[in-house]
Amino acid sequence: MTAETALDGSPALRPQRKPLPGRLVSLLPFDLGTQAEALYNATHGPEREDQWRWMGDGPFPSCQAYEEAFAGKAVSTDPLFFAIIDNTTGKPVGQASYLRIEPTHRVIEVGNIIFSPLLQRRPGATEAMYLMARHVFEDLGYRRYEWKCNALNTPSRQAALRLGFRFEGIFRQHMIIKGRNRDTAWFAMLDNEWPTRKANFERWLAPENFGPDGQQRISLSDLNQQQSS
Repeated sequence: MTAETALDGSPALRPQRKPLPGRLVSLLPFDLGTQAEALYNATHGPEREDQWRWMGDGPFPSCQAYEEAFAGKAVSTDPLFFAIIDNTTGKPVGQASYLRIEPTHRVIEVGNIIFSPLLQRRPGATEAMYLMARHVFEDLGYRRYEWKCNALNTPSRQAALRLGFRFEGIFRQHMIIKGRNRDTAWFAMLDNEWPTRKANFERWLAPENFGPDGQQRISLSDLNQQQSS
């Protein structure tokens, strides 16, 4: 698609505070009373501080400080925060948000992602990202879904590629975060790419893709690389 292509000018819909249910996990809008303490416990501790290095805030020195910040996030509409709930235990195991929401241009970003150790490297983490992408393209009508991260954040850059986002470049000296320069790596997925990405997500998430030991038979990275080659 070229820059001059004529488009339907109708705006996308804004995401709302509504659940996004899945098989392994569900995304629920932030709720202070039912999620904050459990999510604080899941995402804090000496061995979990490194993941906060890349975030705009945190880690928090106490549950009270976390809950004060959580309360503001719970009423925010941009970013719009969701807790990732393990469907088996019913407990929060991570968070993510939609942000930089531009319905007029039909562009939206996913960010503020934290997977606790209870979610990291598990199929539920991938399902959470699938649920958010599917909602963006199929329910809300966006044409561009963005992923941005600190250019030094190698795990986030690798995750974006694994999930099917395409790298678009580095914005140098883009932000100042926690008193440090941030060069930002930009990735995006487009609406015309979504049908293929969706098929790859669903093939990877299918129970038959995992052996009795829980190991994947084919990786999501391989599936997306096959389609991009």
